[in-house]
Amino acid sequence: MAGGGFDMDALMDALAERVAAKVRAELASDGAATVRPRLLTVEQGATYLGRSKEAVEHIIASGKLPSVRSDRRVFLDIRDLERWIEENKRA
Repeated sequence: MAGGGFDMDALMDALAERVAAKVRAELASDGAATVRPRLLTVEQGATYLGRSKEAVEHIIASGKLPSVRSDRRVFLDIRDLERWIEENKRA
């Protein structure tokens, strides 16, 4: 690198490393994305439905949305969330 120029090899190495890092990250996220939990917390279910946690708790309490209870924890089956969405669609 003479006279204030740049080192093409160093630039290519840096670019190749950035591309490799992005590919590794993408491959790692693909593996995690293929396994999705079937049960969601009430908070996650609320996010999934675009509702508040309190609104989802009300829907559960009114018997319109089943819940899965384990000890003191409450979960929502994603299939029940999908069913609730379909049943509440309006034309």
